[in-house]
Amino acid sequence: MTFIRTVLGDIDPADLGATYCHEHLAIAGGKPVELYPDFRLDDVRKAVEELEDAIALGLRSVVDAMPADAGRDVLALAEISRRAGIHLVAPTGLHHARYYDDRHWGNRLSATEIGELFVADITTGIDALDYGGPVVRRTPHRAGIVKIAGSRGGPSERDARIFEAAAIAHRATGCPILTHCEDGTGGVEQIALLQDHGVEPRHVILSHVDKVADRVYHREIFATGAAAEWDQGFRWGDAANGTLDLVEWAVTEGFERQIVFGHDAARRGYWRTYGGEPGLGFLLGPFSDEIRRRGVPDSVLRACFVENPARVLAFEERTA
Repeated sequence: MTFIRTVLGDIDPADLGATYCHEHLAIAGGKPVELYPDFRLDDVRKAVEELEDAIALGLRSVVDAMPADAGRDVLALAEISRRAGIHLVAPTGLHHARYYDDRHWGNRLSATEIGELFVADITTGIDALDYGGPVVRRTPHRAGIVKIAGSRGGPSERDARIFEAAAIAHRATGCPILTHCEDGTGGVEQIALLQDHGVEPRHVILSHVDKVADRVYHREIFATGAAAEWDQGFRWGDAANGTLDLVEWAVTEGFERQIVFGHDAARRGYWRTYGGEPGLGFLLGPFSDEIRRRGVPDSVLRACFVENPARVLAFEERTA
């Protein structure tokens, strides 16, 4: 029987409920915060408060997308899950090279060695010290997704080694993979690389690809069998909302079973508890309301928020 691995334990996919598939509820420091101070999200109380509007609208689960040694704080994630009463999927993996120094272990270890670290996070428990030093202190909180990042146009040479490590972890555990597509690009190339390493696209979620509101590109993505995570819905400003346009188009083409949503709200400026906008209630609130106004039925919203996450976040069954 398959399962979804949350920070507080494994659950039946049927129990996942309405899900945001790409968020950042805890960024405790590290180079990302040094580069962008607005990334610091290290207050559990504020995170729980920020989730309240979304929970009132039906949110039941969140995927956190901050991978190893980039501000990940598994103890904070576990506490947020407990206090908010939601399921929370915690990540392993590695982010862009820009979020690490040039002597970082992600730049120096082999794909096999990195893959072993990912596997340990998934099967034993995430390091309380976030793989930030020579000592590893395993917690009881296990990773339920591998988060990796590709460069513009597709994986770089450095990225390729991390993608191989993610594939090693997937083959060993069945854990799903969530990728970052730089500027929305390179999704097809990412899938091809993961396939080369034995990962079936149905276990892969490509993030941010709605930055490229091009139907040909999305047809190519959907043809692979991978899922698209769309998170640009509040970022279009005065321009036509490309994310909403893509939703309408995808429904007419029959692709609604391959879409999941998130905010990727990795800044204080996006959280109402810090005085920002739109807040984490946006997707299940104004965004969903606008989808309905465009004539898209609630069955599609249920697919994108409930049924699709339950499928793509499930571990692939292992027979041995």
